[in-house]
Amino acid sequence: MISYQIYKLIHFFGIFTVLLALGVTCFHAARGGTRADNPFRRALAIAHGGGLFLVLLGGFGMLARLGLVQGVPGWIMAKLGIWVIFGAAIALPYRSRGIARPLLWTLPLLGVLAAYFALYKPF
Repeated sequence: MISYQIYKLIHFFGIFTVLLALGVTCFHAARGGTRADNPFRRALAIAHGGGLFLVLLGGFGMLARLGLVQGVPGWIMAKLGIWVIFGAAIALPYRSRGIARPLLWTLPLLGVLAAYFALYKPF
């Protein structure tokens, strides 16, 4: 069986991967790049999707180790909502270049909010 600590490492690796892929995509779009001229578009999409998978794998693995598989507390639902936003965020910078720069600050703040929910479990 996989330990809680290993699931946590998997979860963190997924978080870092998703944020890296989103940051590179936002930076490329903010500098005037398009989806078609991004030479790393495929690699970034793979990193983004794979990172999201690892976040879910690690997160639900930790929940199973904590014994929270019966009911889903509100803080978990809030984190899932934030990760849905992270999942959709890969397409936003190319749809509107004006949103790319604000996303460079907004997405890490959403990550901190998700960490707050996990650490303090406010609801």
